[in-house]
Amino acid sequence: MNTKEFFESLESRVDSSKTAGVNNSYLFDIEGEGQWKVDVSDGNVSVTEGSGDADVTITSSAETFEKIASGDLNPTSAYMSGKLKIKGDMGAAMKLQKLF
Repeated sequence: MNTKEFFESLESRVDSSKTAGVNNSYLFDIEGEGQWKVDVSDGNVSVTEGSGDADVTITSSAETFEKIASGDLNPTSAYMSGKLKIKGDMGAAMKLQKLF
């Protein structure tokens, strides 16, 4: 699944029981692919293409993001090695594990 397909199908794939109580917004800036804003509001997830204000901004290459999304790369390892950059609320970033 490529990056665009990932974000286009995210709303329908998220288990709302895992995101209940989460109220954060995330901006994914995927180099060479685009930007997507993911809003999580007590179990409901909405995805919009483009930028906007968010609690957390996550930046990576398309290759790195696709490996994380497919489970081939641990997000913590990607962050520690500099392949994944996170700006903003680190607590909110940690909640992202519930989305995938």
